Amino acid sequence: MARFDTARPAVVTGGAGAIGAVLVRALLDRGLEVRVVDNFSSGRREHLPDPAKTPRLKVLRADIRHLGEFETAFRGAGSVWHLAANPDIRLGTEQPQLDLEHGTIGTSNVLEAARRSDVPHVLFSSSSVVYGYPTRFPTPEDYGPLFPQSLYGASKLASEALLSAYAGCFGLEATIFRFANIIGPTMTHGVIYDFFEKLRHTPDRLEVLGDGRQAKSYLRVEDCVAAMLVGAERATAPVEAYNLGTIDRTSVERIAEIVIAALGGRARIEYTGGERGWAGDVPQQHLAIDRITALGWKAEWGSTAAVERTVAELAPRFR
Repeated sequence: MARFDTARPAVVTGGAGAIGAVLVRALLDRGLEVRVVDNFSSGRREHLPDPAKTPRLKVLRADIRHLGEFETAFRGAGSVWHLAANPDIRLGTEQPQLDLEHGTIGTSNVLEAARRSDVPHVLFSSSSVVYGYPTRFPTPEDYGPLFPQSLYGASKLASEALLSAYAGCFGLEATIFRFANIIGPTMTHGVIYDFFEKLRHTPDRLEVLGDGRQAKSYLRVEDCVAAMLVGAERATAPVEAYNLGTIDRTSVERIAEIVIAALGGRARIEYTGGERGWAGDVPQQHLAIDRITALGWKAEWGSTAAVERTVAELAPRFR
């Protein structure tokens, strides 16, 4: 497998999102020309450096559901970092076509654009939810069979299969990153953000979906991007998957307590009950990260420390 190409431009789909924008800055710091493709449905221009002041940054407003809108951005590129997708798993239950269109079909279009432009390397942001309800913890990359519980998870798994097929049929190299819960200061969804929004409307009461015992890994966005770069630079197989997470977990109950404390500690917690918070939720998640750590990566923050840092960053917006 060829090493990650730093001599040619990198395309980042979803590059204005909470993870994508951090990745874009990291690639720019490495001296690459970066081409962002984003429809700005959830990403924000203010997350990115000013293109007028950053000659190596190009930003294209385009929707990956429509190949003709963005295909030219792939010409001459050495890599495509495909992060664009529906960012909120729960929306799939309200709009069942959403993940098919923004995830599976969008990924198919991205891969076809890469094939047509002879881009050799596609790097994909997948998710821990492809494992469904695993019975082995920590869950390794070779766990199976994989039975996702959400439409988002099904879309991610289908996208992984497309990457593998394009690698087999057309010689693309594919690096897949299965994320734990990625958190950071510009997040606009997820349990931490949702708790702040709920407390904005009911400062004396915090409704927590489920029983609060749901426990998962929470990885800081900076650690996530650092791991992606390590995987890109050091992967050796034509198709490789890496779990990205932490060695520890944090419960929803503990996150609720941290958020409440950040806002003065007045709210009482009310649980809705049940082991999972919503349809498609996977209440217990803990990824084995031996494969990525063997390449030399290590998270700077554990789950609870990552949550505490993110809460401290978000709290001023809600006080």
